[in-house]
Amino acid sequence: MIEVCCAIILNDDKMLAVQRGPESSHPWQWEFPGGKIHPGETAAQCVVREIEEELKVRIQVITPLLPVGFDYGMKQISLMPFVCKIISGEICLTEHVGLHWFDIEQWKDIDWSGADRELILKNQEQLVYQVRKNKGESNKNGSPAQNR
Repeated sequence: MIEVCCAIILNDDKMLAVQRGPESSHPWQWEFPGGKIHPGETAAQCVVREIEEELKVRIQVITPLLPVGFDYGMKQISLMPFVCKIISGEICLTEHVGLHWFDIEQWKDIDWSGADRELILKNQEQLVYQVRKNKGESNKNGSPAQNR
């Protein structure tokens, strides 16, 4: 089983999805950005590192969500999600071909990779809670510093 982490990055009431390219193992599907955990690295350290590598931004981990196991046939993964927010930088895609900020209600309209779809199903209530909480904090504190 491959241990993988991912970031569910919030901006007001939106979440970030990124699209895989045509040469990837899941061509054109959408996912939450992240990657494999290195030996000696915690999942939280991994997600911060992976987002810096893939999106060129620094994030703050807000909270972990329930992990999911998924069998793609050719590989089995354990996906450990973290709700996060961008604390500095502008998104620059290095491994993906597209990005989309979506409302939690829109998630069913997106062609997710299998593990990410399972992650949303398993954590849907918590995701709705985190999005609403983040939106409330953004309203109290003003708009996030990043222009996205």
